[in-house]
Parts: sequence; structure tokens; C-alpha cells
Amino acid sequence: LNASGEKRECTALMKELGLNAVRLRVWVNPEEHDNWCNKEDLLVKAKRAKALDMDIMVDFHYSDWWADPSKQNIPAAWKSHTYEQMKVDVADHTNEVLQLLKSNGITPKWVQVGNETSNGFLWDVGKADKNPTQYAGLFAAGYDAVKKVFPEAIVMVHLDNGFNNDLYNWNLDILKNNGAKWDMIGMSLYPYWTMQNTDFSYTKADDVITDCIANINKVYTKYNCDVMIVETGMECADNYGNLATKTVLTEGKRLLTRILKECKENTNGHCKDHYGCF
Repeated sequence: LNASGEKRECTALMKELGLNAVRLRVWVNPEEHDNWCNKEDLLVKAKRAKALDMDIMVDFHYSDWWADPSKQNIPAAWKSHTYEQMKVDVADHTNEVLQLLKSNGITPKWVQVGNETSNGFLWDVGKADKNPTQYAGLFAAGYDAVKKVFPEAIVMVHLDNGFNNDLYNWNLDILKNNGAKWDMIGMSLYPYWTMQNTDFSYTKADDVITDCIANINKVYTKYNCDVMIVETGMECADNYGNLATKTVLTEGKRLLTRILKECKENTNGHCKDHYGCF
């Protein structure tokens, strides 16, 4: 329901609330998970977005289920494959999904090759700390496959912890030094959860945001490449789904407002500011 109590399909509601882009994940074969986010499900959602004139980002996980910095599981059908075979797998899957969109008149504006590939993807074959050249090779296979179907699409490398300049230097140097290319850098930024992570010493969410804005400017300068914060979120409920207090929700709104404002005003135009359901 919208603010007037009228029923809306969720994508239409997002559009009504001012969002102009969607980010849609795709898994290789999520058969064990009711086929959510397989290529057919992606198409259904992409058709809705196109009908509403919303820009589309396709987020390839190259896994049968969630991929993130703690897990980058090889799809079951690829598990016995060599590195060379896996490059073909990446290219074929990317091509298959994007051709499906193309045949239905849908052109994504952005395409992610992997989701939060901070230590590579398709572990251990493409794990960046163990097999850096293979990580770059797999990424390049995805990049080239995207460009063959949609030459104008913006291909994105997506890492987590947008405040961590050391991570971005390390990961992006691996790609660059091994011949891989990308068009834009995607960042995840979760200030509240960063403060809960004992690997970091943050005690204030604002400090996380300050360091992220600084990192955006640093990576643009070093790699001559625009940036987008493609994931962010604030505390809004406890672990049981109970809504947070008004004070917590108000603080989350303040932090999100600050992120949007600083990305627009303090990055010299190099942090792109589409407003979408990411």
C-alpha cells in the first residue's frame, strides 16, 4: 500500500516514491531455493522496471545462492571444472542471461561481474589471495561477455567495505596488473554493521562515512574511474524483525541523507547518484 492506502506492485511503489533504478541479482541455478533470482525470475523483474522507465543494474553472483565476502561458492554444475573451463562457464552464463534480456527488448545500464568480490569469486579457483591471476582472468571473461552483448553497458567491479582504501588498492591492482578491465567501481557501505565488526576500530558511524567519501576520491584519482555506492543500509530492526525505536530510525535516516548528500557534493561528480532499490 502507498501512503494513500492504495495497492501497488512493489516496483511501481518504488517508482512512486522517487526511485529511478533497480539492482537485480541473478544466480546460476537456485533450484534448491525455489528458483528465486534465476534468469527467468530476473526477466520478470526487469520487465516491470522497464515498463516504469527505470534503469537496470544486473548483479551476477556466479553462484547458485548468495555470494559475498564470506562465501563465493562455485555453482554445482561447475564444481569439477578447471580454471580454463570456468572462464568459459562465466562467459556462457553471462551471455545466456544477457541475451535473454536483449531478446525481450531490455538493455541494462550497468552489469556487475561478481558480487562483493573483495577476495575474488568462484573459490578457490578465483580466490584473489591464492590465485590472483585466475581471479583477474575470470573477471575478464565476464567483462568481455558483457561487452559482446551490450557494448555500451557499464561493467562494474563490486567490493564491500567502501571505507577501506587498502582493500580497494589491493583488489583493483590485482585486476589492473593482470590485464582485466572495468568501467565503474561499486561499493558496499554499512556503517552500523562496520561498527559491530571487531576487525575495525570504528565507534562512530559518521567516521565510516567520512572514510568512504575519502576512499571514493582516492580510487577515482588512482584508477580514473567513477564510483557508485550500490549497497547501503542502516539499523531498522532487531534480529527478530522487531522494528527499531524511533530514535534509531531517525538516526538511520540522518546517516543515509548524509551519504547521498556527500556523494553528490564532495566527490567532484565521480560518485554517481542514481536512487534505486539496491
